[in-house]
Amino acid sequence: MRLNAFDMATPGHIQQGMWTHPRDGSTGYNSLAHWMELARLLERGLFDGLFLADVLGIYDVLGGSADAALRGGVQVPLIDPVVTIPAMAAVTTHLGFGVTCNLAYEAPYLFARRMSSLDHLTGGRIGWNIVTGYLDSAARALGHDAQMQHDDRYDLAEEYMEAVYALWEGSWADDAVKRDKAGGIYTDPARVRRIRHQGKQYRLDAVHLCEPSPQRTPVLYQAGASDRGRAFAGRHAECVFVNGTSPAIVARQVADLRARAAPRPIQVFVGATIVTGRTEAEARALLADYATHANAEATLAHAAASLGIDFSRYDMDEPIEAGPTQAIQSNVQAMKQVAGPAWTKRKLLEQSVLGSRQPPIVGDPHQVADALEGWMRDADVDGFNLSRTVMPECLEAFIDLVVPVLQERGLFKTGYAPGTYREKLFGAGPRLPDTHAAASHRW
Repeated sequence: MRLNAFDMATPGHIQQGMWTHPRDGSTGYNSLAHWMELARLLERGLFDGLFLADVLGIYDVLGGSADAALRGGVQVPLIDPVVTIPAMAAVTTHLGFGVTCNLAYEAPYLFARRMSSLDHLTGGRIGWNIVTGYLDSAARALGHDAQMQHDDRYDLAEEYMEAVYALWEGSWADDAVKRDKAGGIYTDPARVRRIRHQGKQYRLDAVHLCEPSPQRTPVLYQAGASDRGRAFAGRHAECVFVNGTSPAIVARQVADLRARAAPRPIQVFVGATIVTGRTEAEARALLADYATHANAEATLAHAAASLGIDFSRYDMDEPIEAGPTQAIQSNVQAMKQVAGPAWTKRKLLEQSVLGSRQPPIVGDPHQVADALEGWMRDADVDGFNLSRTVMPECLEAFIDLVVPVLQERGLFKTGYAPGTYREKLFGAGPRLPDTHAAASHRW
């Protein structure tokens, strides 16, 4: 079983309102100490990685205003997650870091250097969650009238990947750097080449600024579950993050993803929220306590942006018919599957026990382990992205109570394997396999 903590550099991530709990420490998101302590905790729990979400805009779909998001701390204020990673890497040895970066608004040349820098500074422990964005507010913030159409964003992403692969994999030979002090030669110019790309969206004529990093290309995550998103994942992603609607639905998605990626391996993580205690009664009491802090307005603000629907236009029991949207299309489909084709605000809020559409797994350590094992068996997933409730106690409880049960059952490691993030996840070398699309760009 693979385990990532799923977090964001903001007070309110997925479970809206939990930052108001008196024991929650999420408001410390803007201090290095907060992230360093989190990294230490996750490495103590043998987590594979910390998966950091990010957005570039504000949630202003509900009522056409950002007021609800600002009041509720719904992924705002939000700092750049990338800058927290070197500090976390400095206090850990094995923990991986998967960071969300939107490719739509940054030149491939600049982004390639940032990822190579992080791969160097973490000793090969960096991953990239590839996203194209889903917020019009982000597009407006970056000088556009609106974001590109959903499928057009994937066309852009395909070309972007070709450009960054060329920089990471093909600009410097493995033996280019000599560090020859006696001869005064740091790099052999004959072993470095200029990358030239002339495409529809990007033009590039440059030498990559970084020497080859431990992984060259970061571990590649992707979270698009639409048909176009799965096609993109099949070509590029090593790890895919899916929403946990039901094991049967996710199993079909997983089978499709594995078929598209074949013959190379792909790992699938499903989102999960855990509330556990030493007994079931203790876990149920925690859930009831946490639920009193769920924020309905913040829940709607988050859902409105991710679904592309302004819920302020609907009464509580008025059926909501979601039309074409440029937001997260898989979220719209998931909501229809859970609540029916004509769902309502009331149904959405009733499902959102902790301020999120993700129903929590609640129980004692053995019950939680049963549920996670069931997901792996019935949906063929490889692991979980565990979203936070009240921090850090939700992770402390999981690590102290559930991890030992998983280890006793032989479902979870008792120590880290050596090597880079990619080596730990796949048990092979530090670089992408020869069957990956990036391999064609190698020196």
